[in-house]
Amino acid sequence: MRTVTAVLISLACACTLGAQSQDLLNMKGQDRPIPLRKVRIDQRLNSQVPLNTPFRDETGKAVRLSDYFGKKPVLMALVYYQCPMLCTQILNGMVRSLKLVSFNPGQEFEVVVISFDARDKPPLAAAKKVSMLKTYGRPETANGFHLLTGDLAAIQAVTRSVGFEYFYDVHTDQFAHASAIYALTKDGRLSRYFYGIDYAPKDVRLGLIEAAQNKIGTPVDQILLFCYHYDATTGKYTPVAMNILRLAGGATLAVLGGFVITMLRRDAKPRDDGRAA
Repeated sequence: MRTVTAVLISLACACTLGAQSQDLLNMKGQDRPIPLRKVRIDQRLNSQVPLNTPFRDETGKAVRLSDYFGKKPVLMALVYYQCPMLCTQILNGMVRSLKLVSFNPGQEFEVVVISFDARDKPPLAAAKKVSMLKTYGRPETANGFHLLTGDLAAIQAVTRSVGFEYFYDVHTDQFAHASAIYALTKDGRLSRYFYGIDYAPKDVRLGLIEAAQNKIGTPVDQILLFCYHYDATTGKYTPVAMNILRLAGGATLAVLGGFVITMLRRDAKPRDDGRAA
């Protein structure tokens, strides 16, 4: 289990502490304020999220997390809808990335956003969904976006299952928290973590393909997955030099083999010596 701190702490500071964030970030270990010591994301790859957890969707309908699993992978975000800064950046970053991915929510995968503030209610979720869809620009995918609210017990069941640790600051009435989005398999297991507020479309696409156990995507995507490896520390896909060399070597052999076969076939054809019978 890996704990991600540096970039995430800086973003958490930016969310709640404004101009003082850099000074706080420069502090180490126990020198940091107590709230920031609690803010982190512990990777729990392949862990199960509690699918039986009850929530309400953006229309106010009572749902369970399992309603969005079972058939497709899920791209999930943990935010709160009244967040003044970081949460909007997380959702904007996710939408920016998805605009450059050909997969459509509701078809190849589902988008699930859960508020970790128990005070958030469905009208706030509905307003946030409208904003996300307007930015996304694919109104036909509305049924693939699910923005949920719930009570504290439901929220903590999910946040703990993904290793998401946050802190409520009573003085500012805001939450200090880290930033990430998560790819989950159709049966609700954590497959990939993507950190920060900018998510490379390539990483998100490959993460969804792997979460779908290669049941979506194209043959080209399979080649990319052969050449790129998910780095759990950074939450990004990085090139695998040996696999790239193997692929290049195989392609070279295929070209040479085709050339040799063509030449052999040409030599095997009967030649016309030009003499009349």
